[in-house]
Amino acid sequence: MRPETRRHQIVKLTWTGLWLFYLSAPVADLVGGGHSTGARLLGALGLAAFVAWYLILVLRTGRQMAVPKMLLSLAVLAAQATVLSLSLGREWLVLFVYVSISSGAALPGEYSRWTVPGATALLTATALAVPGGNQYLAGLLIPALMGGFAMVGVRAMIRTTMELREARATVAQLAANEERLRMARDLHDLLGHSLSLITLKSELAGRMLPEHPDRAALQVADIEKVCRQALVDVREAVSGYRRPTLPGELAGARTALTAAGVVADLPGGAPAELPEETESALAWSLREAVTNVVRHSGAKRCTVTLTSSQTLAGPVMELTVTDDGAGGGAVPGNGLTGLTERLEAVGGSLSAGPAGKTGFRVLARVPLGSPS
Repeated sequence: MRPETRRHQIVKLTWTGLWLFYLSAPVADLVGGGHSTGARLLGALGLAAFVAWYLILVLRTGRQMAVPKMLLSLAVLAAQATVLSLSLGREWLVLFVYVSISSGAALPGEYSRWTVPGATALLTATALAVPGGNQYLAGLLIPALMGGFAMVGVRAMIRTTMELREARATVAQLAANEERLRMARDLHDLLGHSLSLITLKSELAGRMLPEHPDRAALQVADIEKVCRQALVDVREAVSGYRRPTLPGELAGARTALTAAGVVADLPGGAPAELPEETESALAWSLREAVTNVVRHSGAKRCTVTLTSSQTLAGPVMELTVTDDGAGGGAVPGNGLTGLTERLEAVGGSLSAGPAGKTGFRVLARVPLGSPS
């Protein structure tokens, strides 16, 4: 994983630099190993090239590199370790530990589980070919194996961390989308109902104004009240605190239907002690259904019923809104789609369609228990 900040870069470079401490054996051999000047010069160049190649592999593990290129780079690193060990002696066998570690850090797990033991096997073969190398072999086998597989584990942990970050970002995006959807539903339901009522009362006031200015003034006063309440509702919805209630929506439905000249046959009250989410879903359903009656149906009468019944799945509460208007099939839109989503969120369902030869019926059903 590539460092995201300068601090992360410093931490990674520090830990990588600490591992280079184990190169003290080859450095000490160059200084006091009794090699010729030419051997020392070539050994120093070879060690510098090895370290540079190793750092490139380890520090570039966060960047996507083709596996064949990585395998070729590891083969070059292993060849450098082999040549330096055979040429300069057993002190250089420690380079194979770096080969094992870099293979675990740079390659995916399905490759590194083979390259780490392969680097260890090459270490064993080289140690047996170098004079006195078997004396160093026991002390290098465990670091090579454990260091390589430790880096495999670190790489897997880093990959898991990256996936968790991506998942967290996805969850945050989904939550934001859900909140936007909630706001869209709330604003549609709130403003659609209120604006329909304002339109109706404005038309009534316009017709009354020439002959009955006092009655027109009452309609204008009602428009002002509706506008103020709509503003309050929108503010509460934006704040996320508004939860409509059945008694309030029944009263609003009676007002809207009466203003539209529709005879309202409504229940006297709402059932007591309904779960909060259930009552909210039914209240939104009532508001949307009545708004559609006022806007589109041309009905003369609207009947609203609230009944509880027992089904195989448990007790349910049913809200039915029926009118005697033009009828016709249900046309999917923001209102019915939003209602369906609200009801499904509490384990309920919505059905809408013609009621006999004329008229239209909306049936919202929600369970009285907890949704599964």
